[in-house]
Amino acid sequence: MPQNTRDIRRRIKSVQNTAQITKAMEMVSAAKLRKVQDAVLQAKPYLKSMEDMLAAISYSARHVKHPLLESRPVKKTAYLVITADRGLAGAYNANVIRRTTQEIRKVSKNEYTIFAVGRRGRDFFRRANIPITAEMTGLPDAPTYESVRSLAEQIVEGYGKGDYDALYIVYNEFVNAVTNRTVAKQVLPLTREESQVKANEEYLYERDSDAVLAKLLPRFAETLMYQAVLDAKASEHGSRMASMGNATDSAHEMIGNLTLQLNRARQAAITTQIAEVVGGAEALK
Repeated sequence: MPQNTRDIRRRIKSVQNTAQITKAMEMVSAAKLRKVQDAVLQAKPYLKSMEDMLAAISYSARHVKHPLLESRPVKKTAYLVITADRGLAGAYNANVIRRTTQEIRKVSKNEYTIFAVGRRGRDFFRRANIPITAEMTGLPDAPTYESVRSLAEQIVEGYGKGDYDALYIVYNEFVNAVTNRTVAKQVLPLTREESQVKANEEYLYERDSDAVLAKLLPRFAETLMYQAVLDAKASEHGSRMASMGNATDSAHEMIGNLTLQLNRARQAAITTQIAEVVGGAEALK
Protein backbone atom coordinates (compact mmCIF):
# COMPACT_ATOMS: atom_id res chain seq x y z
CA MET A 1 0.00 0.00 0.00
CA PRO A 2 1.33 3.50 -0.76
CA GLN A 3 2.76 5.41 2.24
CA ASN A 4 3.08 8.85 0.65
CA THR A 5 0.08 11.02 1.61
CA ARG A 6 -0.22 12.38 -1.94
CA ASP A 7 -0.42 8.85 -3.37
CA ILE A 8 -3.01 7.86 -0.78
CA ARG A 9 -5.19 10.89 -1.60
CA ARG A 10 -5.01 10.01 -5.29
CA ARG A 11 -6.00 6.45 -4.50
CA ILE A 12 -8.97 7.62 -2.41
CA LYS A 13 -10.13 9.92 -5.21
CA SER A 14 -9.90 7.10 -7.74
CA VAL A 15 -11.91 4.72 -5.56
CA GLN A 16 -14.53 7.44 -4.92
CA ASN A 17 -14.97 7.88 -8.69
CA THR A 18 -15.35 4.12 -9.10
CA ALA A 19 -17.94 4.02 -6.31
CA GLN A 20 -19.97 6.73 -8.06
CA ILE A 21 -19.96 4.69 -11.29
CA THR A 22 -20.97 1.43 -9.62
CA LYS A 23 -23.71 3.19 -7.63
CA ALA A 24 -25.11 4.71 -10.82
CA MET A 25 -25.04 1.31 -12.57
CA GLU A 26 -26.83 -0.25 -9.59
CA MET A 27 -29.61 2.33 -9.79
CA VAL A 28 -29.95 1.92 -13.57
CA SER A 29 -30.17 -1.86 -13.23
CA ALA A 30 -32.81 -1.49 -10.50
CA ALA A 31 -34.95 0.69 -12.80
CA LYS A 32 -34.59 -1.79 -15.68
CA LEU A 33 -35.41 -4.68 -13.37
CA ARG A 34 -38.69 -3.11 -12.30
CA LYS A 35 -39.75 -2.71 -15.91
CA VAL A 36 -38.87 -6.30 -16.91
CA GLN A 37 -40.32 -7.71 -13.70
CA ASP A 38 -43.66 -6.16 -14.61
CA ALA A 39 -43.43 -7.79 -18.06
CA VAL A 40 -42.67 -11.18 -16.47
CA LEU A 41 -45.70 -10.91 -14.18
CA GLN A 42 -47.94 -9.81 -17.06
CA ALA A 43 -46.79 -12.64 -19.34
CA LYS A 44 -47.51 -15.43 -16.86
CA PRO A 45 -51.34 -15.07 -16.90
CA TYR A 46 -51.26 -15.12 -20.71
CA LEU A 47 -49.17 -18.30 -20.67
CA LYS A 48 -51.52 -19.87 -18.14
CA SER A 49 -54.54 -19.01 -20.33
CA MET A 50 -52.86 -20.65 -23.31
CA GLU A 51 -52.18 -23.76 -21.25
CA ASP A 52 -55.83 -23.97 -20.19
CA MET A 53 -57.00 -23.47 -23.76
CA LEU A 54 -54.64 -26.14 -25.06
CA ALA A 55 -55.80 -28.47 -22.30
CA ALA A 56 -59.42 -28.15 -23.41
CA ILE A 57 -58.72 -28.45 -27.14
CA SER A 58 -56.20 -31.28 -26.74
CA TYR A 59 -58.68 -33.22 -24.66
CA SER A 60 -61.33 -32.93 -27.35
CA ALA A 61 -58.84 -33.65 -30.15
CA ARG A 62 -56.87 -36.55 -28.77
CA HIS A 63 -56.71 -38.09 -32.23
CA VAL A 64 -54.81 -35.13 -33.69
CA LYS A 65 -51.16 -35.69 -34.59
CA HIS A 66 -48.85 -32.70 -34.74
CA PRO A 67 -45.03 -32.53 -35.21
CA LEU A 68 -44.61 -30.58 -31.96
CA LEU A 69 -46.40 -33.35 -30.06
CA GLU A 70 -44.41 -36.08 -31.75
CA SER A 71 -41.96 -37.79 -29.44
CA ARG A 72 -39.26 -39.55 -31.49
CA PRO A 73 -35.90 -41.14 -30.73
CA VAL A 74 -33.45 -38.37 -29.86
CA LYS A 75 -30.67 -38.40 -32.43
CA LYS A 76 -29.89 -34.70 -32.17
CA THR A 77 -30.60 -32.19 -29.40
CA ALA A 78 -30.91 -28.42 -29.70
CA TYR A 79 -30.07 -26.04 -26.86
CA LEU A 80 -31.40 -22.49 -26.69
CA VAL A 81 -28.80 -20.79 -24.49
CA ILE A 82 -29.70 -17.36 -23.12
CA THR A 83 -26.86 -15.18 -21.81
CA ALA A 84 -26.25 -11.42 -21.66
CA ASP A 85 -24.56 -9.12 -24.15
CA ARG A 86 -22.49 -7.54 -21.37
CA GLY A 87 -20.70 -8.61 -18.23
CA LEU A 88 -20.49 -6.97 -14.78
CA ALA A 89 -23.32 -9.22 -13.60
CA GLY A 90 -21.49 -11.53 -11.23
CA ALA A 91 -21.70 -15.21 -12.14
CA TYR A 92 -24.79 -14.73 -14.33
CA ASN A 93 -23.17 -15.66 -17.66
CA ALA A 94 -20.71 -18.17 -16.21
CA ASN A 95 -23.50 -20.21 -14.60
CA VAL A 96 -25.41 -20.54 -17.88
CA ILE A 97 -22.30 -21.45 -19.86
CA ARG A 98 -21.22 -23.97 -17.23
CA ARG A 99 -24.66 -25.62 -17.21
CA THR A 100 -24.71 -25.78 -21.02
CA THR A 101 -21.26 -27.36 -21.05
CA GLN A 102 -22.46 -29.99 -18.59
CA GLU A 103 -25.46 -30.76 -20.77
CA ILE A 104 -23.60 -31.10 -24.07
CA ARG A 105 -21.01 -33.39 -22.50
CA LYS A 106 -23.78 -35.96 -22.24
CA VAL A 107 -23.91 -36.30 -26.04
CA SER A 108 -21.33 -36.48 -28.80
CA LYS A 109 -20.37 -33.40 -30.84
CA ASN A 110 -22.46 -34.33 -33.88
CA GLU A 111 -25.57 -34.90 -31.78
CA TYR A 112 -26.30 -31.35 -30.63
CA THR A 113 -26.52 -27.78 -31.83
CA ILE A 114 -26.75 -24.38 -30.17
CA PHE A 115 -29.11 -21.44 -30.58
CA ALA A 116 -27.25 -18.61 -28.84
CA VAL A 117 -28.95 -15.54 -27.39
CA GLY A 118 -26.46 -12.97 -26.08
CA ARG A 119 -22.88 -12.09 -27.02
CA ARG A 120 -21.26 -13.70 -23.98
CA GLY A 121 -22.55 -17.17 -24.76
CA ARG A 122 -22.05 -16.79 -28.51
CA ASP A 123 -18.42 -15.73 -28.11
CA PHE A 124 -17.71 -18.62 -25.75
CA PHE A 125 -19.17 -21.20 -28.13
CA ARG A 126 -17.25 -19.74 -31.05
CA ARG A 127 -13.97 -19.97 -29.17
CA ALA A 128 -14.78 -23.55 -28.16
CA ASN A 129 -15.69 -24.49 -31.78
CA ILE A 130 -19.18 -25.51 -30.68
CA PRO A 131 -21.68 -25.49 -33.59
CA ILE A 132 -24.13 -22.57 -33.55
CA THR A 133 -27.20 -22.86 -35.78
CA ALA A 134 -28.46 -19.32 -35.14
CA GLU A 135 -27.68 -16.41 -32.87
CA MET A 136 -29.42 -13.31 -31.56
CA THR A 137 -27.72 -10.34 -29.92
CA GLY A 138 -28.68 -6.81 -29.02
CA LEU A 139 -31.99 -7.64 -27.36
CA PRO A 140 -33.63 -4.64 -25.68
CA ASP A 141 -33.54 -4.36 -21.89
CA ALA A 142 -37.27 -5.12 -21.84
CA PRO A 143 -37.75 -7.63 -24.71
CA THR A 144 -41.05 -7.78 -26.57
CA TYR A 145 -42.54 -10.83 -28.21
CA GLU A 146 -41.69 -9.43 -31.64
CA SER A 147 -38.01 -9.08 -30.70
CA VAL A 148 -37.64 -12.86 -30.22
CA ARG A 149 -40.32 -14.09 -32.60
CA SER A 150 -38.06 -14.68 -35.61
CA LEU A 151 -35.69 -16.93 -33.67
CA ALA A 152 -38.54 -18.77 -31.94
CA GLU A 153 -40.24 -19.44 -35.28
CA GLN A 154 -36.96 -20.71 -36.73
CA ILE A 155 -36.53 -23.12 -33.82
CA VAL A 156 -40.11 -24.43 -34.06
CA GLU A 157 -39.80 -24.82 -37.82
CA GLY A 158 -36.53 -26.74 -37.44
CA TYR A 159 -38.10 -29.15 -35.00
CA GLY A 160 -41.05 -29.68 -37.33
CA LYS A 161 -38.65 -30.53 -40.18
CA GLY A 162 -36.82 -33.04 -38.00
CA ASP A 163 -33.52 -31.13 -37.82
CA TYR A 164 -33.39 -32.07 -34.12
CA ASP A 165 -35.52 -34.23 -31.88
CA ALA A 166 -35.53 -32.31 -28.59
CA LEU A 167 -35.13 -28.71 -27.48
CA TYR A 168 -33.81 -27.52 -24.12
CA ILE A 169 -33.66 -23.92 -22.91
CA VAL A 170 -30.70 -23.14 -20.65
CA TYR A 171 -31.13 -19.87 -18.79
CA ASN A 172 -31.33 -18.20 -15.39
CA GLU A 173 -34.88 -18.45 -14.09
CA PHE A 174 -36.02 -15.35 -12.22
CA VAL A 175 -37.06 -15.90 -8.59
CA ASN A 176 -36.76 -12.42 -7.09
CA ALA A 177 -34.55 -9.35 -7.33
CA VAL A 178 -31.57 -11.03 -5.66
CA THR A 179 -32.18 -14.71 -6.49
CA ASN A 180 -32.18 -16.69 -9.73
CA ARG A 181 -31.48 -20.29 -10.54
CA THR A 182 -29.85 -21.80 -13.60
CA VAL A 183 -32.09 -24.37 -15.28
CA ALA A 184 -32.09 -26.56 -18.39
CA LYS A 185 -35.77 -26.96 -19.26
CA GLN A 186 -37.07 -29.21 -22.03
CA VAL A 187 -39.61 -27.45 -24.24
CA LEU A 188 -39.95 -29.66 -27.29
CA PRO A 189 -41.59 -32.00 -27.88
CA LEU A 190 -44.71 -30.69 -26.17
CA THR A 191 -46.34 -33.51 -24.27
CA ARG A 192 -50.04 -34.12 -24.00
CA GLU A 193 -49.57 -35.08 -20.36
CA GLU A 194 -48.46 -31.52 -19.61
CA SER A 195 -51.13 -29.70 -21.58
CA GLN A 196 -54.02 -32.14 -21.41
CA VAL A 197 -55.25 -31.53 -17.88
CA LYS A 198 -59.02 -31.28 -18.07
CA ALA A 199 -60.09 -27.66 -18.21
CA ASN A 200 -62.94 -26.36 -16.09
CA GLU A 201 -64.22 -24.20 -18.93
CA GLU A 202 -65.47 -25.11 -22.36
CA TYR A 203 -64.15 -23.21 -25.37
CA LEU A 204 -66.14 -22.50 -28.50
CA TYR A 205 -64.24 -22.12 -31.76
CA GLU A 206 -65.42 -21.54 -35.29
CA ARG A 207 -63.03 -23.90 -37.06
CA ASP A 208 -62.53 -27.50 -36.08
CA SER A 209 -60.28 -28.43 -33.17
CA ASP A 210 -57.61 -29.83 -35.50
CA ALA A 211 -57.04 -26.47 -37.20
CA VAL A 212 -57.12 -24.52 -33.93
CA LEU A 213 -54.68 -26.90 -32.27
CA ALA A 214 -52.31 -26.72 -35.25
CA LYS A 215 -52.31 -22.94 -34.92
CA LEU A 216 -51.97 -22.78 -31.15
CA LEU A 217 -49.21 -25.33 -30.58
CA PRO A 218 -46.46 -23.39 -32.43
CA ARG A 219 -47.57 -20.16 -30.73
CA PHE A 220 -47.47 -21.87 -27.34
CA ALA A 221 -43.93 -23.14 -27.93
CA GLU A 222 -42.84 -19.67 -29.02
CA THR A 223 -44.45 -18.16 -25.93
CA LEU A 224 -42.51 -20.54 -23.70
CA MET A 225 -39.29 -19.30 -25.30
CA TYR A 226 -40.36 -15.68 -24.89
CA GLN A 227 -41.12 -16.30 -21.21
CA ALA A 228 -37.62 -17.76 -20.79
CA VAL A 229 -36.08 -14.66 -22.40
CA LEU A 230 -38.04 -12.40 -20.04
CA ASP A 231 -36.94 -14.46 -17.05
CA ALA A 232 -33.33 -14.32 -18.22
CA LYS A 233 -33.43 -10.54 -18.70
CA ALA A 234 -34.93 -9.99 -15.26
CA SER A 235 -32.27 -12.25 -13.76
CA GLU A 236 -29.56 -10.34 -15.64
CA HIS A 237 -30.70 -6.96 -14.28
CA GLY A 238 -31.05 -8.40 -10.78
CA SER A 239 -27.58 -9.97 -10.91
CA ARG A 240 -26.01 -6.75 -12.20
CA MET A 241 -27.80 -4.70 -9.55
CA ALA A 242 -26.52 -6.99 -6.79
CA SER A 243 -23.02 -7.11 -8.27
CA MET A 244 -22.77 -3.33 -8.54
CA GLY A 245 -24.16 -2.96 -5.02
CA ASN A 246 -21.45 -5.26 -3.69
CA ALA A 247 -18.83 -3.33 -5.66
CA THR A 248 -20.05 -0.04 -4.19
CA ASP A 249 -19.91 -1.46 -0.66
CA SER A 250 -16.38 -2.75 -1.27
CA ALA A 251 -15.32 0.66 -2.59
CA HIS A 252 -16.66 2.41 0.52
CA GLU A 253 -14.85 -0.09 2.72
CA MET A 254 -11.64 0.51 0.79
CA ILE A 255 -12.08 4.29 1.15
CA GLY A 256 -12.40 3.84 4.92
CA ASN A 257 -9.20 1.79 5.07
CA LEU A 258 -7.31 4.27 2.90
CA THR A 259 -8.55 7.19 5.01
CA LEU A 260 -7.27 5.46 8.13
CA GLN A 261 -3.96 4.84 6.39
CA LEU A 262 -3.82 8.51 5.32
CA ASN A 263 -4.39 9.67 8.89
CA ARG A 264 -1.63 7.40 10.13
CA ALA A 265 0.76 8.66 7.46
CA ARG A 266 -0.06 12.28 8.33
CA GLN A 267 0.42 11.55 12.01
CA ALA A 268 3.76 9.93 11.28
CA ALA A 269 4.85 12.92 9.20
CA ILE A 270 3.83 15.35 11.98
CA THR A 271 5.67 13.28 14.59
CA THR A 272 8.78 13.26 12.41
CA GLN A 273 8.63 17.05 11.98
CA ILE A 274 8.22 17.60 15.72
CA ALA A 275 11.17 15.31 16.42
CA GLU A 276 13.29 17.26 13.91
CA VAL A 277 12.35 20.62 15.52
CA VAL A 278 13.07 19.34 18.99
CA GLY A 279 16.35 17.84 17.82
CA GLY A 280 17.37 21.09 16.17
CA ALA A 281 16.53 23.09 19.29
CA GLU A 282 18.59 20.75 21.42
CA ALA A 283 21.50 21.05 19.02
CA LEU A 284 21.50 24.87 19.34
CA LYS A 285 21.82 24.76 23.09
